[in-house]
Amino acid sequence: MSLTNLNPAAQTTLDQWHQMLLAGDLSGLPALLHPDAVFRSPMAHTPYPGAMMVNLILNTVSKVFSDFTYHREFATDDGLSAILEFSARVGDKALKGIDMIRFNEQGQIVDFEVMIRPMSGLQALGAEMAQRLAPYLAKAAPAH
Repeated sequence: MSLTNLNPAAQTTLDQWHQMLLAGDLSGLPALLHPDAVFRSPMAHTPYPGAMMVNLILNTVSKVFSDFTYHREFATDDGLSAILEFSARVGDKALKGIDMIRFNEQGQIVDFEVMIRPMSGLQALGAEMAQRLAPYLAKAAPAH
């Protein structure tokens, strides 16, 4: 699906994102991420910085979700952000959500924010992600 007012480079990146998800292979994701990309989790207050962390989280969540489907897409007037509505399952819990993806002028993903409902689906996702990512996130946690 092409969004009429999305920056052409961002549209190319978004098309590649969709192709990777359909193929079930996110090995090309690092090439789409700006080195300073940030992931904003629906479970955590503090964003996760860096392309390596964004790649790790998105690769992990792609394995946690089943029946993942995008339904609608919107672009912001500046052409540098896309909002993608999705549904998925985590175990026996159904959820709906949105991915808010911000791109730079070159089409690299600079910010990937996820919002999810209902609470039961978010809790199931959070529990599964915590179990799979705990060792990595503990190493990456900012010092207080």
